[in-house]
Amino acid sequence: MEIISVSMDKDQLEELNKIQQKLGFRSRSRLFRATIDSMLNEYNMLESRRGHTDAVFTVTHASHGTDSLGRLLEEFEDVITTEVHQHHNNICLRVLISCGDAKRIKELFSHLKRNKGMRSVQVSVL
Repeated sequence: MEIISVSMDKDQLEELNKIQQKLGFRSRSRLFRATIDSMLNEYNMLESRRGHTDAVFTVTHASHGTDSLGRLLEEFEDVITTEVHQHHNNICLRVLISCGDAKRIKELFSHLKRNKGMRSVQVSVL
């Protein structure tokens, strides 16, 4: 197994240690591998798709400062067929049902994952 290093601030490290303990992972490495495996599975499921694809994105973000997300959703209105938007304790939950060419769905996934304003992004491919 290869060894890599990851830089994070003190608050992130404290939070990571809490999560590791609460979830029962024996090491941070195991927690990182499980997290990375989850992202790889999402990516690979989308990457294997060709032609028409249906997917559901579940996104959370802070309820303020969402201008870039609004622009992004407008850019992908050709594949986002339904949006459900809910506010709770200054957090927004958005469920995006998307239908269209796999290439556009992959682009949407990539943009959402890279958007710094996102707290979480999950995708389920139908």
